[in-house]
Amino acid sequence: MPTVLFDCDTGIDDAITLLYLATLMRAGEAELIGVGTVHGNVDSRTGALNTLRVLELAGVEAGTKGVPVAVGASRPMAQDVHYAADWHGIDGLGDTGLPEPAGRPVTESAAAQIVRLARSRPGEVTLLATGPLTNLGAALLLDPELPSLVREVVVMGGAFDHPGNITTHAEANIWHDPEAADLVFAADWPVVLVPLDATHPTAVGDRWLDALAAHDSAAARFATRIMEFYVTAYTPTLKRRGAVIHDALAAMLTVDPGVGTYVERPVRVELRGELTRGTTVWDARSLPAEDHRRPVKIAVASDVTAFQDRLLAAIHSL
Repeated sequence: MPTVLFDCDTGIDDAITLLYLATLMRAGEAELIGVGTVHGNVDSRTGALNTLRVLELAGVEAGTKGVPVAVGASRPMAQDVHYAADWHGIDGLGDTGLPEPAGRPVTESAAAQIVRLARSRPGEVTLLATGPLTNLGAALLLDPELPSLVREVVVMGGAFDHPGNITTHAEANIWHDPEAADLVFAADWPVVLVPLDATHPTAVGDRWLDALAAHDSAAARFATRIMEFYVTAYTPTLKRRGAVIHDALAAMLTVDPGVGTYVERPVRVELRGELTRGTTVWDARSLPAEDHRRPVKIAVASDVTAFQDRLLAAIHSL
């Protein structure tokens, strides 16, 4: 059973992922020991409040009296901050205007929480990151021994043989803080990277969305409501009714790696290119490796049916 510390920028796909993680907690298939939020889809404070809202909706006590939710970095390491209101709404949850959560964020920063929890449970913690990697980069700078303390890092981010989703080449989470991402990929810890190459083929469509809407529970009604906003944003890109729930695939591969297909290669992030800043780069040539970085385990495909069916069943079970 993985011990998960979730780092996110709680917009719509992060919210669906939180519902999935809540189901795993109930089933004893994962332990969620904390959440940290970061700038990205929304500002980090709003992301923390959204996290509390979703966990409480799922029946998980969170905040100062439950699963700790820490506010993290409010901006990237070396560029301006950007948000994604067109995709997630001003409030990050499809402009649903949910009431204030009962719980409150803890006073500890997300980066400090990473270091503290990794040190308290050496070799046990899996860092699941589905937003920009600023908190992880800051935690590496706070504690150079962190890579030896963490069991695994699972990142939703990057694009290789798939176009970028924020520029022609760059995926949003990496583009939002390229310097932090490169720190994470350079560190000597096991990293699983779940890029657009793996997530885009999992896009849900009519069948999945209709099945979600047909279930009458608070969690399903909430998921249906936020997905309506997300689908409206995504439909012009997909050219059909649907959306890509990127972050949930990374969470599922954290619990069941067998759902994915992988290659292993060192990964670097382009930091200087005028047109390519934030691009993830691998060497796909059949030559002896010249990059001495630790190889990253990169998901290049997944069992799409298993992903969609399990995610739907998880939301229905709440």
